Amino acid sequence: MIYSEKNHPIQQKRGSIEVICGSMFSGKTEELIRRLKRAQFARQRVEIFKPKIDTRYSDDEVVSHDRNAIRSTPVESSGSIMLMAGEVDVIGIDEAQFFDEGLVDVCTQLANQGIRVIIAGLDMDFRGVPFGPMPALCAVAEDVYKVHAICVRCGALAYVSHRLVDSDKRVLLGETQEYEPICRDCYNGLKHDHK
Repeated sequence: MIYSEKNHPIQQKRGSIEVICGSMFSGKTEELIRRLKRAQFARQRVEIFKPKIDTRYSDDEVVSHDRNAIRSTPVESSGSIMLMAGEVDVIGIDEAQFFDEGLVDVCTQLANQGIRVIIAGLDMDFRGVPFGPMPALCAVAEDVYKVHAICVRCGALAYVSHRLVDSDKRVLLGETQEYEPICRDCYNGLKHDHK
């Protein structure tokens, strides 16, 4: 504890990393927006970033599938977040899987500076493979919150975002026309059917 001249305790900022992960349509962005709006309500200084390539709903807002939104800054790379962070208490990062691996170091540095960093992203790609910097972010985070969509085929908890269109590109922005949340059993059944 640090004390002022008059021996009153001074609140020290404690940095941390929180990761919200899961498949598409699981409520990741919704949860990110909820946490960031609570911080704003508490009069904390909040800055929000998203990858420049994510323009599905808006160029300069983080928007959930339910159309909840919060103003954000689109950035080209994780290094830009460090340059633009400024004097803030909380940093939110959406669609973290699209960022470069440097995001892990950036988030760690920010947390070490006393900033609360809240990250949302897909933990796996459409093939069920860990996606981008997300596995490493989960490893260094104090808190990992996994949210689940419901399998559209059987009603179980979804495991992966199954791609409905024919494309092998790892990054393919899309919605319900391109992806559906499905459970492990349904996903394995589909892979088995294609053999």
